[in-house]
Amino acid sequence: MQIRNFSMEYYHQVYQLWELGNLSLGISDTPEQIQRFATKNPDLFLIGLINNRVIGVVMGAFDGRRGYVHHLAVHPDFQKQGIGTTLMKELMTQFQAQHVEKVHLFVERSNADVIAFYEKLGWFIRHDLEMMSIIVVTS
Repeated sequence: MQIRNFSMEYYHQVYQLWELGNLSLGISDTPEQIQRFATKNPDLFLIGLINNRVIGVVMGAFDGRRGYVHHLAVHPDFQKQGIGTTLMKELMTQFQAQHVEKVHLFVERSNADVIAFYEKLGWFIRHDLEMMSIIVVTS
């Protein structure tokens, strides 16, 4: 597998991969929003390729204070082969290069397999926080 920075030429393959992974997708996953994200985080938005086919993806973000992980997905045909772990290790290397000291991610509570995956990598569930959201619609 070759790991590269995301570019928009792979958007449709990445989106299909997210759909296969049953990720919660919405208005922040349109081509325009993904391009915006990639422009702000070019070294943290990674794809795994075999023969120019996207088999894995992870979006990392850094807001200047904390790092965030979004939308890690591996094609079902390639799961349980270390692809997700490899992508996460590379993302953590990139975070370290940017001197990110703390990284957060969000997992739906019902997704026990994904929680177990991250726990195996050393992540832990925090019980001292509640996530809150607001949707800001711009015209």
